[in-house]
Amino acid sequence: MKAAVLQSNYIPWKGYFDIIHDVDMFVFYDEVQYTVGDWRNRNRIQTVGGPKWLTVPCGYDIKRKIDEVKIKNELPWQQKHYRSISESYARAPFFQKYRELLEYVYLECRWEFLYQLNRYLIQTISKELLNLGAEFRDSREFASHGEKDEKLLSLLQSIGCGIYVSGPAAKNYMDTSKYSDCGIDVRWKDYSGYPMYRQCFEPFNHQVSILDLLFNVGDDAPYYIWGWRDK
Repeated sequence: MKAAVLQSNYIPWKGYFDIIHDVDMFVFYDEVQYTVGDWRNRNRIQTVGGPKWLTVPCGYDIKRKIDEVKIKNELPWQQKHYRSISESYARAPFFQKYRELLEYVYLECRWEFLYQLNRYLIQTISKELLNLGAEFRDSREFASHGEKDEKLLSLLQSIGCGIYVSGPAAKNYMDTSKYSDCGIDVRWKDYSGYPMYRQCFEPFNHQVSILDLLFNVGDDAPYYIWGWRDK
């Protein structure tokens, strides 16, 4: 079985969904330490003035696990994010197609925990908009022990993983021989070569939220994430 284990991120970029496409099971790993200034609570959209950060206010306490992080809802972040997205993509070809989802997330719901917001967006986009078939699970459902690399390895063993798909950043600290010894083949995701598409504003930028791709190409989004490799 192919599996990936990742922390939940806020409206991630297309590479995150490229990994989901490659696996049978995608495990949310939110029982680890929360990091400030990371992708957990923020991402970027393309605007007339260049890339703009959208940040969910969660405070700066790092002595929390990701699944313990509460959103500071006393601040009007939902209205601000909805307005920023709407102003930047109102003229995008497929903005209206996904407007109902935006209104639900930003105008109708109130999210207490960051991981709940992130997981809802990731799973909804994966299943309903990209038609991905991966099974989503929570790491807390499986037995694991140890710290860092040892904990991840034991988690993968509990899952019954034979092929582990990981982003390339983990090459800097991951000892793949330990995984091989346990019968797990580690495969690194290659993010290079993504084709460009017409964005609302120049210059072109790959490093923005998946929303940018959806608003600009609609149902053709899978081609620009993984489909182009089949040509």
